[in-house]
Amino acid sequence: MAALIDRFTKAKRIVIKIGSALLVNEKTGMLRRDWLTALAEDIQELRSNGQEVLIVSSGSIAIGRRILGLKKGRLKLEESQAAAATGQIHLAHAYQEILGDHDLKIAQILLTLGDTEERRKYLNARSTLSTLLNLGVIPVINENDTVATSEIRYGDNDRLGARVAQMMGADCLILLSDIDGLYTADPSKDPNAEFIAKIPELTEKIMAMGGGVQTAFGSGGMITKLQAAEIAVSAGCNMLITSGKVNNPLSKIKTGESRFSCFLAKDTPRNARKKWIAGSLGSQGALIIDSGAEKALQKGKSLLPAGVSAIQGEFERGDLVTLINSQGKELGHGLTAYSSKDAELIIGQKSSEIVSILGYAGRDEMIHRDELALK
Repeated sequence: MAALIDRFTKAKRIVIKIGSALLVNEKTGMLRRDWLTALAEDIQELRSNGQEVLIVSSGSIAIGRRILGLKKGRLKLEESQAAAATGQIHLAHAYQEILGDHDLKIAQILLTLGDTEERRKYLNARSTLSTLLNLGVIPVINENDTVATSEIRYGDNDRLGARVAQMMGADCLILLSDIDGLYTADPSKDPNAEFIAKIPELTEKIMAMGGGVQTAFGSGGMITKLQAAEIAVSAGCNMLITSGKVNNPLSKIKTGESRFSCFLAKDTPRNARKKWIAGSLGSQGALIIDSGAEKALQKGKSLLPAGVSAIQGEFERGDLVTLINSQGKELGHGLTAYSSKDAELIIGQKSSEIVSILGYAGRDEMIHRDELALK
């Protein structure tokens, strides 16, 4: 068990997904402030240990429906969107107030799954989240339910949490749930259901263990958690499912007071991302680089505009391009921070001159080292 706990305690970047059933009292529709206050203590401890934290939080619809006096049971899409719009502002204020009392700065980010899957939106979201983390801020992310359609109907914050972990290269994703982990069957229906602590591989047998929705507010169930695990572990991110019904659930993982199911990643986030870049996308163009840039890349540096001597093809920001040296040898691939149109204007120039040439402050790098996959 200690080795599994290390997957959490030694993680540099952690995504915590919080379900509606934990944040909101099912009977009253009120925010469980005491629970969130205890969680803030846990997060403060993680931050004091130098760990970066992102929160993916459900709860806006559950809070908003009480404020609007909407009936119990399934809501129409437009009612869900109205509840989300109303509840989100209250939810964000609660996070700001309660985490602020623990000297934690937060920022609100609203995403849809499309923002994590469409490459240009993905790059913008990733850049914003990276900047917030560099500034010591905790992003509080929720699904943009006011514009989402199918996401609201099916409830996808488990998968959204996994997409955020994938996008941000997180080491660990924690799903705080109303169940303490994965069982061979639904433990509320089968007294012989066995708890599974360690999942080294997502086999067909494991995937078949997904169950249905268990709460009035929740819209996921175990099947969405297993789908989240598929996304997370393929991105080199370990995933834990544990009960959030107790106060200080993260601290209780460390002390061994709370059990959990751990889905093990076989690679690091960095290596998994580079493999994805190398093998999952088609090249849209090429950058010809000089010998100085080639040496810098071999040392793990980013590719700067000054090191690019020519461009081939037409591409947009976020597209995959091939890197070729002055002798015509293919060196690898990377995701470009500039379109071919803008790149033509800044190649061979210093990064400090980008603003004056393009009229806007773009990235200093043509391709950041984290977006490179060399041969």
